[in-house]
Amino acid sequence: MDKQAELQQWLEIADNDLAYAEFASKNMWPVPYGIICFHCQQAAEKYLKRFLVMNDLAPPKIHDLQELLKLCAAIKPQFSTIYEECSVLSGYAVQTRYPNEISVEKHDMDKALLCAKSIREFIMISADEKES
Repeated sequence: MDKQAELQQWLEIADNDLAYAEFASKNMWPVPYGIICFHCQQAAEKYLKRFLVMNDLAPPKIHDLQELLKLCAAIKPQFSTIYEECSVLSGYAVQTRYPNEISVEKHDMDKALLCAKSIREFIMISADEKES
């Protein structure tokens, strides 16, 4: 697979995670807050990994957004500006999938959606700058 096709796949999968999270937040009852937060984390993870691929690095098979962020920041120091968003989302990779691990409420879901969208926007701007 060529690099452009791989980048497109990372973007599509990430966008699908985010689209599902947005859809579920508006159309499911009861609202599955934890699952929505999980999909926000998954979207952010894939956006960060896409950036690594864009810069000719194989993304590690990890879910820790802060570790992925460190790798991205080594390429582009401005990634430190999305540290807070990555920090918010990191815990949702595993904890929301098991009972009694974490309590997630509407305000957590709202914040997770905002964080994922912010990370997407930052990554897309970074991609545009790289291609310019």
